[in-house]
Amino acid sequence: MSIMGHKIKIMPYSTFRLNLSVTSPYNADFDGDEMNMHVPQSFETRAEVLELMMVPKCIVSPQSNRPVMGIVQDTLLGCRKITKRDTFIEKDVFMNILMWWEDFDGKIPAPAILKPRPLWTGKQVFNLIIPKQINLLRTSAWHAETETGHITPGDTHVRIERGEVLSGTLCKKTLGTSTGSLIHVIWEEVGPDAARKFLGHTQWLVNYWLLQNGFSIGIGDTIADASTMEKINETISKAKNEVKELIRAAQDKQLEAEPGRTMMESFENRVNQVLNKARDDAGSSAQKSLSESNNLKAMVTAGSKGSFINISQMTACVGQQNVEGKRIPYGFIDRTLPHFTKDDYGPESRGFVENSYLRGLTPQEFFFHAMGGREGLIDTAVKTSETGYIQRRLVKAMEDIMVKYDGTVRNSLGDVIQFLYGEDGMDAVWIESQRVESLKLKKSEFDRTFRYEIDDDDWNPNYMLPEH
Repeated sequence: MSIMGHKIKIMPYSTFRLNLSVTSPYNADFDGDEMNMHVPQSFETRAEVLELMMVPKCIVSPQSNRPVMGIVQDTLLGCRKITKRDTFIEKDVFMNILMWWEDFDGKIPAPAILKPRPLWTGKQVFNLIIPKQINLLRTSAWHAETETGHITPGDTHVRIERGEVLSGTLCKKTLGTSTGSLIHVIWEEVGPDAARKFLGHTQWLVNYWLLQNGFSIGIGDTIADASTMEKINETISKAKNEVKELIRAAQDKQLEAEPGRTMMESFENRVNQVLNKARDDAGSSAQKSLSESNNLKAMVTAGSKGSFINISQMTACVGQQNVEGKRIPYGFIDRTLPHFTKDDYGPESRGFVENSYLRGLTPQEFFFHAMGGREGLIDTAVKTSETGYIQRRLVKAMEDIMVKYDGTVRNSLGDVIQFLYGEDGMDAVWIESQRVESLKLKKSEFDRTFRYEIDDDDWNPNYMLPEH
């Protein structure tokens, strides 16, 4: 996937421009990355590129039989916002959206609401661009297991029938690069070109709507209310007291060593558990307090940027800093910094940051945080060169291996490496995992879900035809 065929469009200036969804397989971003362009010359090469290497044909990867391209960033965020139940689109905006649609035939779909003025839902935008032969059942990322039934309180049950979004909010789980996502289904059921078209249309239509609707994030999105802050402070002070109790128990020789660990390792492990739990509890309190209109929460739930840990560190508590997987070690004699007393095993002395990024770190906390950050930078620098060299050696060792016309895998000398590709001869692109729900069901549930009532008027053989 790191070399693909693209159709050329001549543009001004000396930079490559490419669709945002194509950056994921290349692992590219727009901060000064360099790329190489190979221009195929002969007819044979051009045919190979067109038939085997074009971007739409590479959407689903044989590595893990799932798409490597999906909807990302602004568009993904817009998809979640536009498909929410309370999103309605005015006539002028909807007509402008239709102008971005390639297959627009001049017919405007009927609005969902007629009075007092016509309004269209965001789901209707997707009804235009999802191919008509697509059926899909999925859940949103924030779907709770307790929510059952077709229509859930949080609108988390994504149901697409014959290309129409009937319910559900679209997020990374449906539009991302996971197995069985909407892009995967379109690619397999309708074809690579339909998947390409869907990605392009989604971006055009949703980006235009998001531009009209507007989206920004400010410092206000990271501020929790007073009662939540009180709860967070309570959680952290409770954890600090628990650590004090652990220190006292260790000093009084009342702490039991865990199996396979020394007393010191057991103590450190218990302290880490307490402090990490405090960070997570404080974080979940902060996240629960954020309203549905919070812009930071919108990005995390859509899956376009950020995570639960980012919210908790910005709003509640940064948490324990680690160096080599352990708490900050003693660098001076029996202490981490000259600001602490000797033999201080407390959370503050050993790198626990109780402040949030919003409140700001104390000088000691800042120093410990920088220690953890420095380790991350070194790791990145070392790993980059290592993985690059490993990959080069693998490529050089295997570049002459190919599947021959008799189905065997051989090298340039004709030595057989596999008698059948992958020992099963299957193309990994077309392998899909299917859940057989009926195996787990009780007989009564199975009957209720699958029994075909032949004499019921609503279940006659033609009920799926357009006239019904």
